Amino acid sequence: MTVFSLPAEPMIPVADDRIPQESGWIYQIKWDGVRIIATINDDGKIDLYSRKLLNKNTVYPEIYRTLQEQAGLLGPCMLDGEIVYYDGERPNFQMVLTRERSFGGEPSPSSSKGKILYVLFDLLQDGDLDLRPLPYAERHKRLTEKMKPVPADRLLTADVYTDAEALWKWVDDRQWEGIVSKKLDSPYKEGKAHRDWLKKKRALLLDVGIVGVKRREGRAASLIMSDQGRFLGSVSLGLDEAMRETLGQMLQLRRSDAPSWPMPFPALPAELKGESIIWLPSPMPCRVTGLELTSAGLLRHPKLVSFGLNAGGRP
Repeated sequence: MTVFSLPAEPMIPVADDRIPQESGWIYQIKWDGVRIIATINDDGKIDLYSRKLLNKNTVYPEIYRTLQEQAGLLGPCMLDGEIVYYDGERPNFQMVLTRERSFGGEPSPSSSKGKILYVLFDLLQDGDLDLRPLPYAERHKRLTEKMKPVPADRLLTADVYTDAEALWKWVDDRQWEGIVSKKLDSPYKEGKAHRDWLKKKRALLLDVGIVGVKRREGRAASLIMSDQGRFLGSVSLGLDEAMRETLGQMLQLRRSDAPSWPMPFPALPAELKGESIIWLPSPMPCRVTGLELTSAGLLRHPKLVSFGLNAGGRP
């Protein structure tokens, strides 16, 4: 029976704003999702493991089921990749977080038009053979060959590219997360103690709804963001004095009894406890930038770009 030796931690790309363009590197799209290592045993038993090696079989039942259906073709192996929610245009990390917090289960057909996918980029073990000491070029080649006969629309093999500038332009134009650069001769090294996989991420540009205002000393201190009913955090950077004054007058923030509407969230987010908040009657469209969405679903280092919708927001 095949025995799997799980890595203590997957090999993690190291953040770097420079894209290496010397010979010996290839490039892949960085998919915005949740890292998952999958094992398929001789008897078809499937296990999905998170980055911290927590079992995720019940969180992604469609991926578990797909691997189970294709176990005969794949044979015993250990796969590495990213589970993403693809909405038809790009991966949506917020939707993956919603799945993580729901403790598993598939959404009802009417609740979403998107799809959960497992994007594979590495083959760590094939049968009893541990492939981690092999160069990445060889591991990816073996992965591609293994996946060729598998007719599964939820399993994708990450392509490799040789033109970094063209790939970055494609990612930037379509507002995808970024790209990962990988040394062709790199073995699989756990964690981040290496410079063999590097990632460059573009700043996120999001259309959100402003659903509330934090009030301090009768002024607008920051704006509370929502995306499809989910709390994204608060933004103050980019909120100039003229905007604060306009909001103060519009919402009567200097009044101790300033009117406020019902909170749009099921429960008050922990980040807002103890704050004086004026809730708006309906979401106010707004465009913001940020570095990334955290595992808690909050936008890191948000900055206000403009009010109003320029490209179809989703408050």
